[in-house]
Amino acid sequence: MAGQKNEKMEAIISLAKRRGFVYPGSEIYGGMAGMYDFGPYGVELMNNLKAAWWKEYVQKRDNYVGIDSAMFKDPRVWDASGHTSGFSDPLSECRVCNTRIRVDKELEKIGVAADEKMSEAELNRLFDENRSKIKCPKCGAMDFTPVRAFNLLVKTNMGDLTGDNAEPTYLPGEACQGIYLNFKNVVDTTRMKIPFGIVQIGKAFRNEISPRNFLFRTREFEQADTQYFVRPHENKEAYEKIKQDRFDWYVKMGIKKENLRLHQHDNLVFYASDAWDIEYNYPSYGFDELEGVHDRTDYDLTQHSKFSGTDLSYKDPYTGEKYIPWILETSVGLGRMFLAFMSDAYQEEEINGETRTVLKLKPELAPVKIAVFPLLKNKPELVAKAREVYDMLKENVRCEWDDNGNIGKRYRRQDEIGTPQCVTIDFQTLEDNTVTVRDRDTTQQKRVAIKDLS
Repeated sequence: MAGQKNEKMEAIISLAKRRGFVYPGSEIYGGMAGMYDFGPYGVELMNNLKAAWWKEYVQKRDNYVGIDSAMFKDPRVWDASGHTSGFSDPLSECRVCNTRIRVDKELEKIGVAADEKMSEAELNRLFDENRSKIKCPKCGAMDFTPVRAFNLLVKTNMGDLTGDNAEPTYLPGEACQGIYLNFKNVVDTTRMKIPFGIVQIGKAFRNEISPRNFLFRTREFEQADTQYFVRPHENKEAYEKIKQDRFDWYVKMGIKKENLRLHQHDNLVFYASDAWDIEYNYPSYGFDELEGVHDRTDYDLTQHSKFSGTDLSYKDPYTGEKYIPWILETSVGLGRMFLAFMSDAYQEEEINGETRTVLKLKPELAPVKIAVFPLLKNKPELVAKAREVYDMLKENVRCEWDDNGNIGKRYRRQDEIGTPQCVTIDFQTLEDNTVTVRDRDTTQQKRVAIKDLS
């Protein structure tokens, strides 16, 4: 079973490169660990995922609004959030070849429960007890330095004109801090009243010790976050509803329910009173975090009030009561989401004795909605009519023109990028203005009048 899962993930990664979904970052220079570029179809799929998520949380809900905060923030933001002191992974280095390992993950591989939220002392104890079972992934040696906490924030010299980097600024370790910084602005400039939510899609950067597993753990990524502000101690019911809403959204958007599960954290990060992950069963990786749902209580606004000197309490417009709102958070890395949807949609199936690869994405997520084919590209009358149909359709949906190769090859190519429908203009079209529409999932074809296509 494990071998089959590995083969599937390798096939998905191969398809992602071959069909222009995802490319290794800086590939012509040999690549850069933990960096990926999204190609022509990848950027379309990613944009469709963002749009579907934004539609769910801004367009369809009266008590949520969106923002887009600047990436660079006052360095004190990261002191207040706890990132400069507590945002770290456990690092050890091979004394033979200097390869760095993430200790909690190496311990997990041999069945020892560990995570980055454990203390340095506790991780060193577990590591020392199991050193004889852990080998360097590069050279195979078993000689490692003691475990130390390695801060994941990425330092920059933004605004530092001295060159000594004495007071560094940071790229965002998470996207959500901009929401907390703008809580007061949103309350003052909109009609939002608690309970309400603020959402954002933003970049995050982490100096990962060992980026791995394709898009699952990278050094640069985007996060889609919702922060729902509630009255103190009125969190439990809303938290359960948010958790279930997020799980149900993935099912609604096409993820198979059996490939999802909810998992409660045993060890909580410093800001959370409760934390659950929505996990997806990734090929070769197994069940792992797709999205986090966190009950953050009043930690964030309290910290930023203290460090900034600005009162971020909320005054109830009806009762006059003042309080620091509690926050319920959902946060998903969009690379992980992208990989989950691709993995779930990827299928290899036999059609008329031939094996085809197909991405059965929900149509609204598919990078291309309709592909238009002239039956023969050397017949000007067919090409002209096909162009007419293509120009009509592309006004409203993302279409693709494809006249390369025979019809069978074109179908296979469109199947691999997940195009729900292919429209073929043939000689009958010139007689009665009908076309052949072929369905991606069933491969069935039917004649449709051009006027009815849209």
